[in-house]
Amino acid sequence: MGRQQLEQGEGPGGADGFGPDADDTGCGILHVDMDAFFASVEVRNRPELRGRPVIVGGVGGRGVVSSASYEARRFGVHSAMPTVRARRLCPQAVFLPPDFEEYSTASRAVMAIFGEITPLVEPLSLDEAFLDVSGARRRLGSAAAVARLIRARVRDELRLTCSVGVAPTKFVAKLASGRAKPDGLLVVPADRVVEYLHRLPVSALWGVGERTAALLHRLGLATVADIAHTRPATLVAALGEAAGTHIHELSWGRDPRAVTPRVAEKSVGAETTFDTDVADPDVIRRAMLGLAGRCAARARRAGVVGRTVTIKVRFADFRTINRSRTLPAATDVAREMFETAWSLFTALATDEQVRLVGLRLEGLDTEGGAPRQLMLGEREHGWRDAERAMDAAAERFGSAAVRPASLLHPDTPTDRPGPTRPGS
Repeated sequence: MGRQQLEQGEGPGGADGFGPDADDTGCGILHVDMDAFFASVEVRNRPELRGRPVIVGGVGGRGVVSSASYEARRFGVHSAMPTVRARRLCPQAVFLPPDFEEYSTASRAVMAIFGEITPLVEPLSLDEAFLDVSGARRRLGSAAAVARLIRARVRDELRLTCSVGVAPTKFVAKLASGRAKPDGLLVVPADRVVEYLHRLPVSALWGVGERTAALLHRLGLATVADIAHTRPATLVAALGEAAGTHIHELSWGRDPRAVTPRVAEKSVGAETTFDTDVADPDVIRRAMLGLAGRCAARARRAGVVGRTVTIKVRFADFRTINRSRTLPAATDVAREMFETAWSLFTALATDEQVRLVGLRLEGLDTEGGAPRQLMLGEREHGWRDAERAMDAAAERFGSAAVRPASLLHPDTPTDRPGPTRPGS
């Protein structure tokens, strides 16, 4: 579907009067969602893939889909689906392992565009954010005009597409962006919010998952209108005070939450799932070393250091444990993180089969806010300087340009995504 068609209101959401040209008076909230973000970044970087089904995710036997191009979605492939099933549904697809360094770089570029529009940006993930553009009206025009500007800049500067919902509240803006996909714009006028909501299924409400929806259906409640016209006491009795009140308020479009700019990250981390369960300590050790490198690099990019190292270990029977240790001084050095993580693992004294390992750096502070004192006998220039040099090499030549020799071993697992929300 072409951009001209969408701008004429004939694309997703346009046929019923809720389109890009609807009245945006009183609408100051945007929800911007990148289209099939990971897959789109891969296609942008590899033009020969354009028009082909592309699936990004873990490529091993236990991998899951992180992102699927719209060509792949036509075959029923979606995010969080096991890769094995995606291969059965779409064997002709191009399957690619995720390159989180590249996606993070693209995400920073997207968020930078948002930040030039308004300081009120609330990122939800790498590929979506809320924006409050109420204060930009005099400078840039109405909310819909700002949405068109953002879509044009993302397309022209980054060669990516996004979908934007425009509404008076965060909840409705997020619904609108989903309906505008792919590559669309949808405005929900302030005076038509209830009309827009009441035709939707109960599953459209934030907080209504499969179990809650099934419970509501057993009560005879199928649409948002049904929820709105049900006594709040009935909903509270069925769902509890918080959930019952929450969905009743949303059913009438009442969502008082403001757009809150990004809060400081509380932790950075990474995890990996082995293709087959392992008990070999050498394999687990190499996996931990790789995770420490990824985690430390992410901390340095974010300009933070942390004092607590936490490991996560999931055994073959899915039993999961976490262990933590607080360091004498904050760090962003992979070597220090790895040594701590490995000592935590060896202290478990286990020979059980391991399915997954993870590593996190917590208790974060800004790099300048946590002075680092050299330990007795430590060289003034050491691992930290070496790892920063590795960062520079990776920035120029790719993330695999420089890494510890032990990670060149063929059995070393790759970093795989955990469960994700359905991709957009």
